[in-house]
Amino acid sequence: PGIEQVKLYNSGSFFDPRAIPLEDYSAIAERVREFERVIVECHPALVGGRCSKFRDLLNDRSSRRKEAHSSESEIDRSLLTSAATKLEVAMGLETAHPEVLEKLNKRMTLDDFRRAAGFLRTNDIALRVFVLVKPPFVLDEAEALHWTKRSIDFAFDCGATVVSLIPVRQGNGALEELSRRGEFSPPRLGTLEAALDYGVGLQRGRVFADLWDLERFSGCSACFPERRDRLHAVNLRQEMRPRIGCEFCKT
Repeated sequence: PGIEQVKLYNSGSFFDPRAIPLEDYSAIAERVREFERVIVECHPALVGGRCSKFRDLLNDRSSRRKEAHSSESEIDRSLLTSAATKLEVAMGLETAHPEVLEKLNKRMTLDDFRRAAGFLRTNDIALRVFVLVKPPFVLDEAEALHWTKRSIDFAFDCGATVVSLIPVRQGNGALEELSRRGEFSPPRLGTLEAALDYGVGLQRGRVFADLWDLERFSGCSACFPERRDRLHAVNLRQEMRPRIGCEFCKT
């Protein structure tokens, strides 16, 4: 009761048949069909017919066909009207910087992402996009903010209804090695704040900042609690709030 959405994140791609076999779709759909929104994640290269199949199962296409006394085209229109309220696919864009994207070894191009987003839009499946704030190989804070803004723009141009901003954190070994080589440094809290303000200010869709372990990006313990609370409030209300000033760090 009161829970309207569910995320089925499997640390990979939901529509990779090696991760989730096609024959499991019906049982999964049966368990989550009552939610208003079901969110799964997928690599753009794996977006295709399996997405629309799972969409149809969530919308119980077979029972609709049995009950409807109308043409196939009318049934399809009915499904398209409700499908976007059921299935949402989250894809990692990471960055719209083409050279950096290639270095991240995502095995996709911006055109690949655009094509996958187009398929989702055509099939009335909602799109959520992950954007990295200051990925490796982007060392300057101003440059990081610039490319985060361009990535938000690109995501909305592709039809995203949600953009999640992920400040890049160390902790997996690879980033520590890149840091040692001078090819990565974590973003400052102010960069994340400015990126969220920009995205929310566009009013093109919802934009969220990932606040997990947020304190590691702060250089000032005096203003951090208020700045964290402000970001949390912006996430919840999706409206601009005054930035926090600090007499200690002069933010």
